[in-house]
Amino acid sequence: MGEEHGRGRTWTPGPLRYLRRAAAATPARRDRYIDFLRAVAISLVVLGHWLAAVIVADDGGVRGDNALAHLDWARSLTWFFQVMPVFFLVGGYANAASMDAHRRRGGDGPGWFLGRTDRLLRPTTAFLAVLWTTALAARLLGVPPEPLGLGVWAASIPLWFLAAYLGVVLCAPAMYHLHRRHGLAVPAVLVLTVLALDGLRLGAGVPLVGQANYLLVWLALHQLGFVWRDRWTGVRPGVPGALAVGGVGALVLLTVVGPYPASMVDVPGADLGNTSPPTFALLVLGLTQAALVVAVAPPVRRALRRRGPWTAVIAVNAVVLTLFLWHMTAAVLTGVLVYGTGLFPQPPVDSGAWLLMRVPWLLAVLLVLLVLVAVFGGVEVRTTASSTGWRAGAPRGVPVGRAAANLLVLAASPMVIGGLVWIALAGPGHHGIGTLPTAACLVYAVGASTLRLARRARARDEAGGTGREE
Repeated sequence: MGEEHGRGRTWTPGPLRYLRRAAAATPARRDRYIDFLRAVAISLVVLGHWLAAVIVADDGGVRGDNALAHLDWARSLTWFFQVMPVFFLVGGYANAASMDAHRRRGGDGPGWFLGRTDRLLRPTTAFLAVLWTTALAARLLGVPPEPLGLGVWAASIPLWFLAAYLGVVLCAPAMYHLHRRHGLAVPAVLVLTVLALDGLRLGAGVPLVGQANYLLVWLALHQLGFVWRDRWTGVRPGVPGALAVGGVGALVLLTVVGPYPASMVDVPGADLGNTSPPTFALLVLGLTQAALVVAVAPPVRRALRRRGPWTAVIAVNAVVLTLFLWHMTAAVLTGVLVYGTGLFPQPPVDSGAWLLMRVPWLLAVLLVLLVLVAVFGGVEVRTTASSTGWRAGAPRGVPVGRAAANLLVLAASPMVIGGLVWIALAGPGHHGIGTLPTAACLVYAVGASTLRLARRARARDEAGGTGREE
């Protein structure tokens, strides 16, 4: 659809008109580079997952594989595509700004957490509801449980990182308080702790301690985002670039001389991976990426002053969580459509023909994802538009005081995070109704509903409704 001119006026399609207005209304104080990094990080993660996906269709049905298990040379490319550290770094920067603004309006930590998680949980709840009901319908229609379970598990892979991010957001108010008191010392302690735990796990054979790194690695990068916002904006030119070069050298030592594998994502069949749990090597990659994004910030910030690039960034960020949640579902559906039907050939993974076939594969899966975003992206867009504060008026709901609402937050947050982790840990296979672990889905649903109740109670309280506690 293009533009039509008539009577001196220009007609522009609705979404494009919305994006242009949003670009024009961007306040001068907003750091557009943060939005750019978020969009780039999620886009590269999506692209990396699609490039590594191998779909095999034979007499046994359609199944999945990982190209990294066959292509040793491709494992070092994960240093470029594993950019979840950047997402957590950017999250720290954005969350610090959000908490400062929230507290200037008189808000507190639990209230901020409720507002922040609303934007995360509504699209996630919609995703899980659709995944569960679709899988149940497929099972009732006679789809065998094994391939169906594999497909559902593959589609739910993004829940791993979402659970980790929710855990970091839950800790953010307390960690920001520590940042205000101790600054750079906090991420430094976290980095040393991760190193010590890896030493115990890999050197002393104490495996359980490494599980703490599922939180600590991402918490360190999120904390570094606080530091970036407060201190790194005025750092001398050349220092971040030198730190990035040093980080690459450290990664080479850790993966060539040290015990860590070169791949920054887990490789099927490997004895050790860098993400399950996250390792010190993955943290060093994140620190290197942090230095790099600071080093290249000035020219990118200048480019983002132009309307075209900034409008593109707004477009991605408007549905960024939807893109992330549904990108593996798009890969599963596309695999069934193009490989299950024999439409695409299946050359050996280590062949040049397979590499060439990555191009039509990426185009096909992108088209499917765009359809999914068109259908489900509205949930995220509406949630973001409505999450502008608590002062829109007192909603109807059960009169619950602020203290009681805060207790609901403490009780429900572990349920939400635990439910997502439970689903992610279930692995491929048939786990009950709809192939997803039914109990895990119920735990998540109860937790998310409780947070919604707490959110409405806080809104009612702060708008002056009944049940307000002094």
